[in-house]
Amino acid sequence: MKRKQLFISSVQSEFAKERKALCDYIQGDPLFGKFFEPFIFENLPAQDQKADKAYLKEVEKSDIYIGIFGKEYGSQDKNGLSPTLKEYEHAGKYNKTRLIFVSRHKVKQRHIKQADFIKEIETQVIRKSFQDINELKTSVYASLVHYLEEKEIIRFSPFDASVEQEASLNDLDRNKINDFIRVARSERGFPLTERAKTEDILTHLDLLKNDRPKNSALLLFAKQPQSFFTTSMIKCASFPGVIVEKPILSMKVFKGDVFKLADQAVEFVLSKLDYTVGTRQDELSVPGKYEISKKIISEAVINAVVHRDYTSNASVQVMVFKDRVEILNPGTLPMGWTTAMLKRTHTSVPANPLLAHAMYLKNYIEHIGTGTLDIYRLAKEEKLPEPKFIQENVFRTIIFRKIDQVIDQVSDQVSDQVSDQVSDQVSDQVSDQVSDQVSDQVMRLLKIMLPGENKRNDLMDKLGLTHRATFRNNYINRAIKCKLIEMTQPESPKSPTQAYKITKKGKRIIKQQ
Repeated sequence: MKRKQLFISSVQSEFAKERKALCDYIQGDPLFGKFFEPFIFENLPAQDQKADKAYLKEVEKSDIYIGIFGKEYGSQDKNGLSPTLKEYEHAGKYNKTRLIFVSRHKVKQRHIKQADFIKEIETQVIRKSFQDINELKTSVYASLVHYLEEKEIIRFSPFDASVEQEASLNDLDRNKINDFIRVARSERGFPLTERAKTEDILTHLDLLKNDRPKNSALLLFAKQPQSFFTTSMIKCASFPGVIVEKPILSMKVFKGDVFKLADQAVEFVLSKLDYTVGTRQDELSVPGKYEISKKIISEAVINAVVHRDYTSNASVQVMVFKDRVEILNPGTLPMGWTTAMLKRTHTSVPANPLLAHAMYLKNYIEHIGTGTLDIYRLAKEEKLPEPKFIQENVFRTIIFRKIDQVIDQVSDQVSDQVSDQVSDQVSDQVSDQVSDQVSDQVMRLLKIMLPGENKRNDLMDKLGLTHRATFRNNYINRAIKCKLIEMTQPESPKSPTQAYKITKKGKRIIKQQ
């Protein structure tokens, strides 16, 4: 089938980078690359004819006109008309599909003729606004998918743009949407407020189709996402050695929306890593850090959540070994890509772009398309071995722990013997029951607690944790059960001013450690 021609238009001096990025995105996308051939000004070869006439001929040859309009009006001819206005009108004259995207500037910031031009456009076609290139690509993506469906060029949608027929707006949790808006407004300047209607919010995010939430909306905001997508979960496990074998030290299956999945998986990994604590010699607050920073683990886990194939029967798996952390993602790289490309700057082609954009807005992704580069950079800064990315039947990310070499079986046995001896010594001083129940998480909690009262949020910040339920169940409740810490207000456990302090038994445990 012949590819559809896209004419991407804007004032040349205003959106040159955006036009180039959009062109690369469409050409590099495994779906769009089959159906569309984009054209931008820079692709026009030198020839003996006026540029404006050449552009109008390209408009005539194209199937779709994409207009990107901002503050500038551009150069004017003797009649006061800009090239972009003439291209837009020419596309209408020849009945081309016109997709219009307008930057989110105030009217007074625009050239007066540009403001009038945009006002006139609003009476003729539907237009969408955008804040930056990431939001522009997301909107263009949704519009082109809609075009392919309307023309029946394809009879299916990418997973996150498809609709689950049994789902409705009643399946969404408005509290989750409000939480998303609060963060997105604070971190990314999201324009809508919590007073906006659910339909308006989803429409702005391209998460609504025919009054039904798209799959991405369900993954982000559904009350029970797994009731629609059974495999949308993360399975986490930790092993004593360097291979998958029994006994499994710990195993968890996390469910919930994608934000909750990412938080819980990251905190599972952190709970299995070494955590070093400094001294109070120079400062009252005790400094501490994980052997692999939370930033690296978060990037790797979120990468798997965003890029996975949600139609697969497999789930994301996270495994912690003695020498490394592995994240397995049921997905593949874009067609023609190699893992070597992930080491250098590359175009962002997320498998689930609507999902990726929402996670960007909530600050789970710093910049769309930089995840693997950030992992490489952070590992180098932390003096960790270079991470590995392997594409097999699944996509595998390997983050190595801070050791010089893989621990062999002999050193494992020696380490186990030493560990047993230390455990025996502690057991002599503490009751067997308390010794068995003092987990690594509880020990970390005790080490970072200050004399006197400690607020929950302060403790979570020091440990690098964000998920309250995990912190409450794995740290606070266990420590209280072992009588190592106590509440300052035991008669009001849920008081907003509740704090915690270490007991004499807790201090004794720390001293023995």
